[in-house]
Amino acid sequence: MNNLKISWEMAARLQLQSESGEEFLRLSAIDVERDRLFFASSSNFIYTTENLSSQTEGAWSKTSLPASAQLIDLEAGDYITCLEYVMEKEALLMGTSYGLLLLYNVDDNATEIVGRVEGGVRCISLSPDGDVFGMVTGFQQILVMNLDWDLLYEMTIDDLSEDIDVHELASSAEFLFDNPISWRGDGKFFAALSKVHDSFPSNKKLKVWERDSGALHAVSEARPFMGSVLDWIQSGGKIAAVYDRSEEKKCPSIVFFERNGLERSSFSINEGIEATIDFLRFNCNSDLLAAIVRNETYDTLKIWFFSNNHWYLKQEIRYAKNDKVNFMWDPTKPLRLIGWTLSGQIVSYKFVWVTAVRDNSTAFVIDGSKILVTPLALSLIPPPMYCFSLEFPSAVRDMTYCSKVSQNRLAATLSDGGLSIVELPLLEQWDELEGNHFKVEASSSGTEFGSLLHLSWLDSHVLLGVSYFSFGYSNSTKRTLFDKDGSLGYYLMEIEISCSENRVPSSVTSSGWHCEISSQNYLETVVIGIASVPSCKSLAFVQFDGGKLSEYIPKSGANRGASLHKCDNKDFLLSCPQMDIAQVGDFAPDKLLLFGLDDNGRLHTEGRILCKNCGSFSFYSNSGDSTMTHLVIATKQDLLFIVDFGDIVRGELEQKYENFMPFVKSRKSETESIYINIWERGAQVVGVLHGDESAIILQTPRGNLECVYPRKLVLASIVNSLDKGHFIDALLMVRRHRIDFNIIVDHCGWQTFVQSAADFVRQVRDLSYITEFVCGLKSINITETLYKNHLSAHRIKDECKDLKASNDDNKVNSVLRAIRKALEENIEDSPLREICILTTLAKNDPPALEQALEKVKFIREMELSGTDDSKRTFYPSSEEALKHLLWLSDSVAVFEAALGLYDLNLAAIVALNSQKDPKEFLPLLEELENMPMLLMKYKIDLKLRRYESALRHIFSGGDPYYKDFTNLLMNVPELYPLGLQLIDEPHKKRQILEAWGDHLFSSKCFEDAATTYLCCFHLEKALKAYRACGNWRGVLTVAGLNKLGKVELLHLARELCEELQALGKLGDAAKIVLDYCGDINNGISLLVQAREWEEALRIAFLHHRDDLVSVVKSSSLECASLLIGEYNEGMEKAGKYLTRYLAVRQRRLLLAATIQSDERSVGYLDDETASQASTTFSELSAYTTGTRKGSTISLSTSARGRGRQRNRGKIRAGSPSEEMALVEHLKGMSLTEGAKCELKSLLACLVILSEEETARKLQRSAEKFQVSQIAAVKLTEDAMPSDSVDEHVFLLERYIQNVRKEPLLDSEAFSWMSKVLL
Repeated sequence: MNNLKISWEMAARLQLQSESGEEFLRLSAIDVERDRLFFASSSNFIYTTENLSSQTEGAWSKTSLPASAQLIDLEAGDYITCLEYVMEKEALLMGTSYGLLLLYNVDDNATEIVGRVEGGVRCISLSPDGDVFGMVTGFQQILVMNLDWDLLYEMTIDDLSEDIDVHELASSAEFLFDNPISWRGDGKFFAALSKVHDSFPSNKKLKVWERDSGALHAVSEARPFMGSVLDWIQSGGKIAAVYDRSEEKKCPSIVFFERNGLERSSFSINEGIEATIDFLRFNCNSDLLAAIVRNETYDTLKIWFFSNNHWYLKQEIRYAKNDKVNFMWDPTKPLRLIGWTLSGQIVSYKFVWVTAVRDNSTAFVIDGSKILVTPLALSLIPPPMYCFSLEFPSAVRDMTYCSKVSQNRLAATLSDGGLSIVELPLLEQWDELEGNHFKVEASSSGTEFGSLLHLSWLDSHVLLGVSYFSFGYSNSTKRTLFDKDGSLGYYLMEIEISCSENRVPSSVTSSGWHCEISSQNYLETVVIGIASVPSCKSLAFVQFDGGKLSEYIPKSGANRGASLHKCDNKDFLLSCPQMDIAQVGDFAPDKLLLFGLDDNGRLHTEGRILCKNCGSFSFYSNSGDSTMTHLVIATKQDLLFIVDFGDIVRGELEQKYENFMPFVKSRKSETESIYINIWERGAQVVGVLHGDESAIILQTPRGNLECVYPRKLVLASIVNSLDKGHFIDALLMVRRHRIDFNIIVDHCGWQTFVQSAADFVRQVRDLSYITEFVCGLKSINITETLYKNHLSAHRIKDECKDLKASNDDNKVNSVLRAIRKALEENIEDSPLREICILTTLAKNDPPALEQALEKVKFIREMELSGTDDSKRTFYPSSEEALKHLLWLSDSVAVFEAALGLYDLNLAAIVALNSQKDPKEFLPLLEELENMPMLLMKYKIDLKLRRYESALRHIFSGGDPYYKDFTNLLMNVPELYPLGLQLIDEPHKKRQILEAWGDHLFSSKCFEDAATTYLCCFHLEKALKAYRACGNWRGVLTVAGLNKLGKVELLHLARELCEELQALGKLGDAAKIVLDYCGDINNGISLLVQAREWEEALRIAFLHHRDDLVSVVKSSSLECASLLIGEYNEGMEKAGKYLTRYLAVRQRRLLLAATIQSDERSVGYLDDETASQASTTFSELSAYTTGTRKGSTISLSTSARGRGRQRNRGKIRAGSPSEEMALVEHLKGMSLTEGAKCELKSLLACLVILSEEETARKLQRSAEKFQVSQIAAVKLTEDAMPSDSVDEHVFLLERYIQNVRKEPLLDSEAFSWMSKVLL
């Protein structure tokens, strides 16, 4: 649904050499590389000139076109019949009526005769690749030659009988028409029209030949072809020709053939019977078909476009009859066309595709003299169908639409130079217009508008447009506003409109309009486009060539002039034929953003490029007003992006939208893609449906329309409705698009929704909708999980942010409570309301089934009472309520909840309605029914695992159930504290305590068990528990409390000493030996073994035992010597480990760099490949030569797993974990806190024993080792994130010096050192 409009047109006259006026242009050619045009005249002159372009300075105002002319010297009576530019030879190939084949070099001005054929040259046609050319002679032969002028083959076009002399036919009138050759786009086939002799009327056949062999490939049936008009579409799908249907009293029709000569389709040109088509050509993209149609009074250049099996007439340009216009398409630019006349007038046109869908989602599709109108917001009617049509006096060239609050007006420029105005009723009344056809009259005007381009509404009564006046323009006899100065070129003009007829609100006003030019400005450069501001009256932006923008502000009052102000901060980097404007006031007050799309697919705004691969774009407003919120972009890679205008204003496009290119994303990622894959290649965005519709309209290359609802736009509309407090609109959109209902609650936090729950219920009122909403509630915040990437965090209000920050786990229960309260207060009593309330109870977390069953029980009791109470009509039946509850909840949970109410009848009803087998529940209910009430409740509590309630109930039964009471405590030990609270009798309390202690002892909670035994004064069991946990102090304390004898206590102390020695607790063992056994020798020995040097010396001096002092001294010296050796060996190991680590690190970095370079050459990986590659690499070391599949990594037996656990501390050379194992091992070499304490004690002991040198030597060795270990760890930490390993930077000695510079003695790591020994 696009319209083809003229972006700019330029005209100039070629000054011919003959002054008598007899010379005229006959042929044309184009040089694409140097952008030159060539023309051959009837006087055999070759004119060379540059192609008109908007970049050509002053080209729009030139009256004559500079050109070089060269006469081709031919014999008298000979003239040029065909002209082609040969790019390979950079020369013109010409044929003459006498049969000369000439090669003319334009730069050297040299002409070479390369051949001569009998009968004259009628046509020359180069193949698409330029390697060969076909030539038609006057004898109706086709000669195919290469550029070395070798004849490859020849064949006859017509099927002539033997008695016909071709020499006589060569000069006859029936062979004077041209026989053009048309090549298929790939150059493998060519076609021409062949005359059928002795047929009436004169028919022709379409013949197709093969290029390689020259063999005839296909022949069509004889048909009344018009002239020799023929063209093969560049894509190769069909061949276009023209039928002469004058015998049928019909106008000509354009017909399409397949390569096999079969007719495929056709369409009428909708002109008079006398009309003829002289020329027909497809553009280089094969999407536009142009033809010259000659009528009795004027000639027209018509351009058609094919879509959805219909040919739309998209553009019509009229010329005077005596101009004999002709044209040629630009071979490389599909929207550039050059027209020329016999008198030398050259006109260059630049077309641009613009969407036919306006801001209010209404499509106005131009098709010749009709505009097909379709309100897409009301119905998505696929083209070529439409809602109603508007027919104008002549073909429509351009149109613009203005949609205000109370007025909808359309203005259209016509091919005859006229301007028509139509006023349409309000959109809500368009249903009455469906299927109607309205004729529109041309508006009256006393002035000539010229060629009116870029028409736009300033307001509902003023039009702004660009008029182009060239020297040859004349469509009527009206005077122009510029007759006085005679300036040619572009004019920016305002046109005021008025209507003399009374407007009928519900009808179409298509007559009585008058237009007058109110002001005009002469322009010094080409206008590329005009965009008016929808929300601002009389304000527009004009784009000039090069992307320069100016703001147009009309002046009011007596001075009706206008002013243009440059907007340097809004300029585009290049000319952008497609331009539109968006007001984004939500992100910046009254900010206007102008967007332009250039010919290379780059989307511009404010001096920067947003997207480099844009195919089409549009704007979307979630509120449906003039303020736009999103930019919709369809890229050339068929990706659809929805961009927040806030991201554009804040400059956050690159980090959020990945430069609008596809990227590899893991399938396990929780975030969704930022784009939508368009399912059909080449589909474009033609419009959007604003507001609650949240739709994007796409049109595929086939022409059909598709409507998509991107989640981002849907959520934006929902959020907009929630911000306005329109809960019903938000809920309807949530249901329609299957959005999670939690968006209504989570948008501003559930606390805010709880405060608005009453408004929500009052607006919705439909209890089925509310029930559906309640069933969809979840505890998670979906704005931070499921829809995190679709919601703009910048649009969330500040108060919403504060409430979201205080979110907790009470969301579901709080919301349900608020909904339940709102239902009770705002909805009248009804069965549906009670069902909805039951739903809120069932969906509680956890479900409030007992409360819901209480309501069911109340309804059942009301039914059983038999009273004719009016209240019963406000409640559903108990069966209906129960079935609804069972549908929402687990039937087992409901049955257990019914049992928990101790109502056996209700439980039986629940079981029956849940389709349970009576054998499953009847025996249980009968057994419970026969029990006493307390015992029944006890059994039910046990079944439901409500043990605290069961314990209270069985305790209430008294002494007969005391055994059951104790058994329950033993089976559920967590009840012991409650059991102690319930029992008052001392002897029973001691029994409970002893049982609890036994349970703790069996659970190996020995400390707690000992304390519990002491509470009930079971000392033997307490002593046993203390001994089991190794608490020797507790054992000896309980022994003293138990009044053990001296011998028994000594025996107990020796046993404890042996046990502690076996456990390695030598210090504790020495304490017992010294305190309870009195064995000083053994005590000192144990202290020495425990390396408690200072304590050993203290005991020896306490008892004045010099011999034991000597023992301590010799042991300390021996220990110091051993530690010095260990520290020196540790320093060597640290150096070796560090050297190995640097080598492993260096090789791994080299391997990673090699793999990374290989990945760059491969490109993107898909998800599976990327996952497998990363897994495989992570399991390989720098020295691994084999490969391992990712799937075998997880295959390991339990034995192998235990082996890995045992070998975790080992460093395996070449393993994948060697690098990290070396680092961990270096860290593990540090001094532990226990080692530091022992070292400090040993140093003090040596100093006391006058071994200062030994102590100093030991401290230095330990200090060197610790410094080396710390330096090695720091070196590995610095080398780990580095991309390279520099041997001069990562040097251990350097790091040791840095560590020594730190205040060592003041740090906690070196607190064991003595300052005296430094």
